[in-house]
Amino acid sequence: MDLATLIGLLFGILSLILGFTMEGGTLGSLFQVTAMMIVFGGTIGAVIVSTPGKTLRKLPFITKYAFSKPDSSAGATISMLMDLANVSRREGLLALEGRQEEFADDEFMTNGIQMVVDGVDSDVIDDILNRDIELYEQKMLSIGRMYEAAGGFSPTMGIIGTVMGLVHVLGNLSSPSDLGPSIAVAFIATLYGVASANVVFLPMFNKIKAHLAQDVLIRQIKAEGILSVQFGENTMILRQKLFAFLSPQEREEAEREMGSEDGGEDRGMNGAPYQEAGSHE
Repeated sequence: MDLATLIGLLFGILSLILGFTMEGGTLGSLFQVTAMMIVFGGTIGAVIVSTPGKTLRKLPFITKYAFSKPDSSAGATISMLMDLANVSRREGLLALEGRQEEFADDEFMTNGIQMVVDGVDSDVIDDILNRDIELYEQKMLSIGRMYEAAGGFSPTMGIIGTVMGLVHVLGNLSSPSDLGPSIAVAFIATLYGVASANVVFLPMFNKIKAHLAQDVLIRQIKAEGILSVQFGENTMILRQKLFAFLSPQEREEAEREMGSEDGGEDRGMNGAPYQEAGSHE
C-alpha cells in the first residue's frame, strides 16, 4: 500500500479542520447534512451522467490503484531482463519458454517472450508491445478521469448549494439576528465543493497519473529488453540501454536494488566490477 496517498489525504483534511477550529470555529458547524447532499450527491450524479457504465464499475479498481505501490521496480525489471538475456545467449531463445513461470502473472512479459520464442519478426513484436503500452495508458487514464471529473464538478456544486442557501436566507428576512448564522451555513456548501476538489479528487487523479507513468516506464523497459533479448545483445549493452530510460536518481535506486539482489555486488554503469554474460559461459 502506498502510505503517502493515505497520509496526504488525512493530513490535508485534518489541517483544514484544525485551522478552522483554531480560528474559533466549532466542529459541529462544519457538518451540514443538506450541504453534503447537494455537493456530493450532485457531484456523484454528474460523474455518473458523464461516464460510461463500464467505466463506472471500475471505480473500486482505480481507487485501489491510487493507494497501491507499483508492482515492479526498475531495478528488478532490468535484473530479470539481463538474466533472460544470459539464458538466451547460453542456451538459445527456445530456453526462454521454460522461464515463463517466473513471470506468469505478468501478461505483458509473457506475451512478449512467447512471441520471441515463436520467432515473430522483431518489427511486429515492437509494434504489438508499443500498441499494448499505448492502449493500457489510455484505458487507465479514461478510468482515472472519473476523479478529474469529480474535481471539476464539486466546486460548481458547492456554489449551487451556496446560492440555494442564500435564496432560502433572503426569503426569510423576518429575523435579522439569524442572518449571520444562516449565511455561514450556506457557505459551507462552497467549502465542501472547493475542499473536496483540491484535497481529495484532483490529488487522487494526480496520484493515479504518477503511478501510471511508472507503470508505463516499466513496460517500456520490458519492451526494449525483450527486443534486445531477441537480438542476442550483450548484457552490458542491454544494461546501459535500459538504464537510459531512468533519471540519475532512478539509476542510483536501481543500482542499489540490483546490488542488494546480487549480495551487495557493485554493478556500476561503467561496468568495472560488473561481470557480464560472457564470464559465465
